Amino acid sequence: MHGRGKHGSWRGGRGGWGPPPFGPPFRWPGERRRRGDVRAAILALLVERPMHGYEMIQELEARTEGAWRPSAGSIYPTLQLLEDEGLVTSEETGGRRSYSLTDAGRTEADRLETPPWQEAVEGASGPGALRDAGFQLGAAVMHAARTGSTEQIAAVQEVLVDARRRIYGILGNGGEG
Repeated sequence: MHGRGKHGSWRGGRGGWGPPPFGPPFRWPGERRRRGDVRAAILALLVERPMHGYEMIQELEARTEGAWRPSAGSIYPTLQLLEDEGLVTSEETGGRRSYSLTDAGRTEADRLETPPWQEAVEGASGPGALRDAGFQLGAAVMHAARTGSTEQIAAVQEVLVDARRRIYGILGNGGEG
């Protein structure tokens, strides 16, 4: 039985703690979470220069325009595996562990045809990309509402009304929703 348990958390169907019964947050029907090839991405990034793990996460997010942000839980174990395989070395500098390619790692990286982040950007379409664009638009609107002048807010509102009409036009509805 699903319902709220102690402390306001959702209980799973078998009595365990888990997500709400209606599914994971921020997923649209039919949407798949984009995942890239973390191993290949690390090798491709380290060809450019030594980096620490968090820097790699930031670089991949920036290069995919937010479409792919690997977690620390995928970056750091992969770095450890690459180090165990002799493809990267690490060095502690300034309180952070910085990683760089070995000669074997450089040879492996040279075999990559396309950087994995490029594939993630090229494949970013569909409901997830539309949702992300909507969230980015919403953030811009909220920024305008918080910081804009009366004239700027009116101009943004005009843009939104026009955008809503154009979207319905694209969908062939022609209505006002």
